[in-house]
Amino acid sequence: MRKHLSIAAGILLTIAIQSALAGDPAYPAKNIPAALKENAHLVKRLDETIIKVNDLTDTRITYHYVTTVLDEAGAEDVQLYEYYDKLRDIRSISGALYDAEGNLVKRLKQSDIRDISAVDDASLMTDARMKRHQFFHNVYPYTVEYTVELRYNNTAFLPYWQPQDDIDCTVEQSKLMVTVPADYALRYHSYLYAGEPVSTADKNTKTYTWEVKQLPALKTEAYPVEFYRRTPSVFLGSTDFELEKYKGNMSTWKDFGTFIYKLNEGRDALPDNVKTKVHQLTDAVGSRAEKINALYKFMQQNYRYISIQLGIGGWQSFDAAFVGAKGYGDCKALSNYMMALLKEAGIKSNCVLVKAGPAAHTIREDFPSFQFNHVILCVPDTKDTTWLECTSNTMPAGYLGAFTDNRPVLLIDEKDSKLIRTPFYSMDCNEQRRNITATVDSAGNIDISATTIHSGLQQDELHSMIHVLSEEKQLEQLRKGLDLSSYDITGYHYKELGTAIPAIEEKIQIKGHNYATVTGKRMFLVPDILSRSGRKLDAEDTRKSEIKFDFPYRDIDTVNITLPDGYQLESLPAPVTVSGKFGTYSSSVTLKGNTLNYVRRIEHKSGVFPAADFPELMKFYATIYRSDRNRLVLVK
Repeated sequence: MRKHLSIAAGILLTIAIQSALAGDPAYPAKNIPAALKENAHLVKRLDETIIKVNDLTDTRITYHYVTTVLDEAGAEDVQLYEYYDKLRDIRSISGALYDAEGNLVKRLKQSDIRDISAVDDASLMTDARMKRHQFFHNVYPYTVEYTVELRYNNTAFLPYWQPQDDIDCTVEQSKLMVTVPADYALRYHSYLYAGEPVSTADKNTKTYTWEVKQLPALKTEAYPVEFYRRTPSVFLGSTDFELEKYKGNMSTWKDFGTFIYKLNEGRDALPDNVKTKVHQLTDAVGSRAEKINALYKFMQQNYRYISIQLGIGGWQSFDAAFVGAKGYGDCKALSNYMMALLKEAGIKSNCVLVKAGPAAHTIREDFPSFQFNHVILCVPDTKDTTWLECTSNTMPAGYLGAFTDNRPVLLIDEKDSKLIRTPFYSMDCNEQRRNITATVDSAGNIDISATTIHSGLQQDELHSMIHVLSEEKQLEQLRKGLDLSSYDITGYHYKELGTAIPAIEEKIQIKGHNYATVTGKRMFLVPDILSRSGRKLDAEDTRKSEIKFDFPYRDIDTVNITLPDGYQLESLPAPVTVSGKFGTYSSSVTLKGNTLNYVRRIEHKSGVFPAADFPELMKFYATIYRSDRNRLVLVK
């Protein structure tokens, strides 16, 4: 199942199974409304989450869900997987499988549940484990039912409720019930949920209930906003909380930042030998920027990223002495270590919590809570701020790539923790400038020599490739990325240019086979050799999601093609220019002697655009798609 497919009281499962054993079918597939089968692979028949906060160190959660799998495409997404560690434990798991008529096929046996480590390739050590189970059944439709009971020893990480897990999952009925002590201040934030939760109270407790019914499948939409903004979702947050005897409050970002600061306070003491090294590197260096660069390079050359997550270690850093002695650390430990190096050199810096990921540019800024998965370092100054990605051994100081750029982050400070933003890289930063010289022979074969400068966010993937992959694997990736029907790469070379906004020069030599089409006396040639757009959008009826582009970019191609002797121009593509909300595009072709000159330029804007603008986007991309494939015709 996609985490979590849902939830409810354990007694409901028992009743359902007892009914099935008594001969009464449970959840026959024929009872699913036709509207919920349309465009769906899964149907949540019943989905309940019950949360009971007993005190700051005891939260009980029951997930109960009944899901009908309509076809093979939904089978993988209905498996159960539940994590546990020192902060939460699994009290019980039960389940059952039903056939299309709703008859009980089998019950879950505890011996069928796999208990495995949740360690990943980047982790040296973790206490996280996972319990997994899947009913393997291939007669569709069928229905699975699970009940999972958990206990959290804290109130810091309250789960969220999102009945739909993906666009192809429909929902008959889903409910969230949260019970808290009468004096406990529960915070919540909802999206696309009509009205307020139903609230009830007695002498000792308060209960909040959210419920939705009959949620149909969503339509596939190009470039949508985050999924939780497209379907009913409810996020929960604590005020006072306790995490392994550390108490805090997250009513405001400042309060939350104060908790993180105190959790890591006093962990920046460096070993004496490292202090000596800091002064050797910086005492004779003049400028502040040079000191930062010297210490950052020292850390990159001598320390590496390894994740170690034990208990509260997901939020509390290993101290600087540990990193200094071991030569490794996770994102928190390395950022804290770099902060200690700078402190020894007389430069103040702050650790920063960030929700990292190329598609994670937003958080719920008006809802303070645990929304972060990474730590970086901010070195503030009156004129300029330097950002450091301390887990990278190759990125230049001051640059953050698509993993952490342009998003709200929480700066951790002793007195003034607050949300700030990481750098936004403008169109001028994110460029791809390509120059091509090529020669076409009379058979339509082409020799290509291309030099491309990739900069900013447009060099991120290439940067990773040349630092991680072998030359053989680099060539393999390069071959996959060229839009040519038949070709050989005869040479390639990459060079990092060492600029403030990182840039990589790429040189490629290619022999293309039958690039131009020769038919009788005529030759048909597409002048756009390497930059043809693959974006071709279908019309979307009743578009709902806003349109989201995370970063702007500029591509400029200049192509000079030497044509074969004996051919004359018969027709030339007309110049194309288009400009609108999403950017500008132009292309032009000229011929001088037997040399063809082609210039293509696109500037694509970033931002969030209204759903009503989708027809304009579709037209913009259609124009580019057609123009990139325009052909000129030569005749003997």
